Amino acid sequence: GGRRPRGAESAGGFGRGGGLAGPPPRGYPCIVLGLALLHRSARHHCRPDPRLVAPPCRAARTALLDAAHPAPGTTEALGVLSPSSLAPLTPVPRPSSWAPRSGAAPWNLVCGDGWKVPLEQVSHLLGWLLGCVVLGAGCDRFGRRAVFVASLVLATGLGASEALAASFPTLLVLRLLHGGTLAGALLALYLARLELCDPPHRLAFSVGAGLFSVAGTLLLPGLAVLVQDWRLLQGLGALMSGLLLLFWGFPALFPESPCWLLATGQVARARKILWHFAEASGVDPEDSSLEENSLVTELAMLSAGSPQPQYQSPLGLLRTQVTWRNGLILGFSSLVGEGIRASFRRSLAPQVPTFYLPYFLEAGLEAAALVFLLLTADRCGRRPVLLLGTMATGLASLLLLAGAQYLPGWTMLSLSVLGLLASRAVSALSSLFAAEVFPTVIRGAGLGLVLGAGFLGQAAGPLDALHGRRGFFLQHVVFASLAVLALLCVLLLPESRSRGLPQSLQDADRLRRSPLLRACPCQDHLPLLSPSDACWAGHTPEQH
Repeated sequence: GGRRPRGAESAGGFGRGGGLAGPPPRGYPCIVLGLALLHRSARHHCRPDPRLVAPPCRAARTALLDAAHPAPGTTEALGVLSPSSLAPLTPVPRPSSWAPRSGAAPWNLVCGDGWKVPLEQVSHLLGWLLGCVVLGAGCDRFGRRAVFVASLVLATGLGASEALAASFPTLLVLRLLHGGTLAGALLALYLARLELCDPPHRLAFSVGAGLFSVAGTLLLPGLAVLVQDWRLLQGLGALMSGLLLLFWGFPALFPESPCWLLATGQVARARKILWHFAEASGVDPEDSSLEENSLVTELAMLSAGSPQPQYQSPLGLLRTQVTWRNGLILGFSSLVGEGIRASFRRSLAPQVPTFYLPYFLEAGLEAAALVFLLLTADRCGRRPVLLLGTMATGLASLLLLAGAQYLPGWTMLSLSVLGLLASRAVSALSSLFAAEVFPTVIRGAGLGLVLGAGFLGQAAGPLDALHGRRGFFLQHVVFASLAVLALLCVLLLPESRSRGLPQSLQDADRLRRSPLLRACPCQDHLPLLSPSDACWAGHTPEQH
């Protein structure tokens, strides 16, 4: 209810001790998580089933098969099959296939069985969604470190099990569970990093971790070329998760968030971690200086009586006045930012026909979006940048929707690139914004809901592919309309730049919407007030 505790401020940045949260050490898990997020299907050729060829034509089988092959450089993408007269289709043999080394029958994932690929993608994204929601609440109940370590243990075992999967249904279940554990590790790592940073460095460390994730995305095709077998690649990912578990299993390297410990009343544990931060920063905790002495005194007052830990139910969010609305808006913007990306990819595909170029282009645009946020979100504020990104996303989507048949190719390419760049910025900033406006006691559950909405949006592309992309135009129209609606909703958000993280639900409800522009509005000066006083007469300190 009142002044933020001094201990909570120290928990969010403590000299070099707080540097444990930075990209160099904690970026390595982001590389591993980035390696787990590839859902790209290679282009392929399809041939007609020889059993359907009429007997008089079987003598000309070779010529018929050659005629069914697309010309070099014009191969169809997965989900866009050859003419219907050639169906059902069978895949052309490939050097590497989804088959065990023991010689069992391969899993056909192209042509007639191409529906299995989007089904696997939907299963994996559903796991990420459920993991964000369930393990996000677990972060608030059991702590960030406990969920991170447990998620890594399960992810290592499930990743190894995927490499040994003997059937496609088994693989679907394992991908669902694996996605949930990866989501728990990602969410716990995000929360711990954010809560160990002081306000001026939160954006820089978040962007740094995002760039490490992009590095993992860029490394994955190279690893696939070197390994040449999906089972070995999956086993390599499980091995890297196990190595991370051995490295980050030590509490000194991955401590529990003292911010969460103080917010839940676990002062004794928070005291030990803050002492460790102080010693790592070269500060004597027993120093008699005024600043350190006040920290020692306040921690002693908070620990008086040894109160039991106080946990807040995620349902408490429904009893707030403002926080639930902020979370709903940010979840909505995350849904739009992730979901509309499939429309931009679809518009980009005819302009960039090769397989690897769109993949690397999208990864590069994600890095560019993160750098853009680093340069603008602290200087201009979270809300104006999110508003700009949402506006650019909606504008690019509407122009592509209205001029798809009339715009030249270079214009379609430019609008698709702009849309992908802006949607990436909207998604990343929505996550950071949500982590800064939700209180510590339910930050895991709140951020999990926002991230889960983003993964729900990502599932729009695979779900459309399951239906043969017959609903692509309607999907584009829906997300373009939602982008316009999100543009209006963003205006209702508060500004969280340079603010301390709210600890309780009451602290979060004090984050009120402030004027979009800080300049003094043009109005008549109130009597008996100077111009500077009149400019701020209508606003309370909490609004700024």
